[in-house]
Amino acid sequence: MLVRITIFTISLLSFGFMPMQESAVKLARLKYSGGGDWYNDPSGEVNLLRYVKANTNINVDPVYEFVDLSSDNVFLYPLIFMTGHGTVNFSATEAKKLRAYLDNGGFLYIDDDYGMNESIRKEMKKVFPEQEFVELPFDHDLYHSHFVFSNGLPKIHEHDNKPSQGFGLFVGKRLCVFYTVETNPSDGWADPEVHHDPPDKRESSLKIGTNIIVYALTH
Repeated sequence: MLVRITIFTISLLSFGFMPMQESAVKLARLKYSGGGDWYNDPSGEVNLLRYVKANTNINVDPVYEFVDLSSDNVFLYPLIFMTGHGTVNFSATEAKKLRAYLDNGGFLYIDDDYGMNESIRKEMKKVFPEQEFVELPFDHDLYHSHFVFSNGLPKIHEHDNKPSQGFGLFVGKRLCVFYTVETNPSDGWADPEVHHDPPDKRESSLKIGTNIIVYALTH
């Protein structure tokens, strides 16, 4: 299935920014404080976007870029990604800016690389104090947006030998944060020699990554 999408940058008029012209999609890594290795596996996004380019008609730019919430550059990206093994910490200002980004059409994908679950749940309560993470049902559009995952998230890494799970936070009915635990798809995006995942695991991780991007850009 080919997906034809026209991408425009998030509307920033309420923040005093002029909207950007149509441009190629980039997946920006979110830098955060607290001690977690937000920077690990920088080849991941590049490989995923190359896969998206080969398997859809989405105009992407396969480069590694990162943003932090101390700047307004986050608003230049339709979707952002964060991962790591350790602690995450958002200041009150950063939480407010992330909320503004998500409220105005942005999308955040969080992948627990193992060890960030407790802190990310705590920090996202600063962003959405009125919400708890909700597990997505297997028939959710994200699992069917391009490739079909009838049983939900594929299991890429074992971690605590628990089932893989995908959780969401919402603005109205729109899923704006997708959070994966006990699976770690983003490790499967990295160059093969990094984690030595077998080809079928890497393929599954790239396919679910493609679904995340397609879903984020079409909702």
